[in-house]
Amino acid sequence: MAPSASAQQQQQEWFIPGQGQQRPAQAQPQQRPAQAPQQRPAQAQRPPALPPGQPPPAAVIGLVDVQEIQRQAVAFNQVRDEIGRRQQKLHEDLQREQTSWREAQQQLANERASLPADQLRQRERDLQDRITESQRIFRERNRAIEQAAQQALLEIERTMGQVIQQVAASRNVNLVLRRELVIFNDAPFDLTDEVVRVFNTTLRSVTIPPEPSAEATPPAAQRSGQSQQPQQQRR
Repeated sequence: MAPSASAQQQQQEWFIPGQGQQRPAQAQPQQRPAQAPQQRPAQAQRPPALPPGQPPPAAVIGLVDVQEIQRQAVAFNQVRDEIGRRQQKLHEDLQREQTSWREAQQQLANERASLPADQLRQRERDLQDRITESQRIFRERNRAIEQAAQQALLEIERTMGQVIQQVAASRNVNLVLRRELVIFNDAPFDLTDEVVRVFNTTLRSVTIPPEPSAEATPPAAQRSGQSQQPQQQRR
């Protein structure tokens, strides 16, 4: 039996991803493929100002390739891999939850003709509340992943700046430039390999804040996790 026009209109007024009037992007956290987090170049500490009339010292230049340091840095790769794993898990949980929403919508559509009007409205409100709460949880999880990545990268950035200064001082270098800014240079100007070696000795790993607790997991994701555990027999 086909639902009435008023029932169809009522169905369209509450949000179901991919079928409601709101855009799905509003409900979903960003689903970018896992990739190396972008890091700002390390900033050296500002030297004290020269007294008036005193000329600056002669420039002794060194070069570093920040992207190459990141590529070879053990701590940077650890952060990239862990953040990528969390993003992938978030994406899988979101897809699972959206599937559960669609199944609940289909079940409600199948039972629409046999339900009293007040019960139908209550079921619709319950489903909308569940979707709204799940959206909030996924936004919080996505925000937590971004904050964890930023916190870890700040520690890497600080350490990289310290290591670059340390390596530069060991060679009496007082001016360090990014290698991609230079058209030509001789190999002795390049500090990249030494910076990588010292950096990997100084910082091997970064403590990344843990993910949100299991209480913040939407219902469908919780059921998926529980289904993997042996069910206890009821007596």
